[in-house]
Amino acid sequence: MALTLPIEAEELIPHRLPMRLVDRLVEIDGKNGVVEARVAAGCPLVSGEGRLEDLALIELLAQSYAAVKGYADRLEDKPVKQGFLVGIKKLVWLQSVQVGDLLKINIRTLAELDDFAVAEGEIWCAGQLITQGEIKVWAH
Repeated sequence: MALTLPIEAEELIPHRLPMRLVDRLVEIDGKNGVVEARVAAGCPLVSGEGRLEDLALIELLAQSYAAVKGYADRLEDKPVKQGFLVGIKKLVWLQSVQVGDLLKINIRTLAELDDFAVAEGEIWCAGQLITQGEIKVWAH
């Protein structure tokens, strides 16, 4: 199946608005990729002051991994899988983000075993590193 980048996240992940936080997969390199997300005012994880809750950055990493995995599955004509975040490791928050910020999320798959995977990610905004860490996910 031919897929053209960038590709909208809704074609690759099961999440839908308002809980879909990522917008599109813009680069792919095997099991690694780059995802974009613009922090939306209507997101339930945005405070009254317009700041995205820091814990939402973990979900951005997980959804970005899901987009990379969903792309690989779609290439093989497989359905998009449901996934669950089961672990977080070495997570570092360096800065908060606001409504309107465009985020670039780099995801690299470190390991896969059956339905489990470990990925590391970095979230960037305007050339500055915002968050980095490892996640563990289970997809079925």
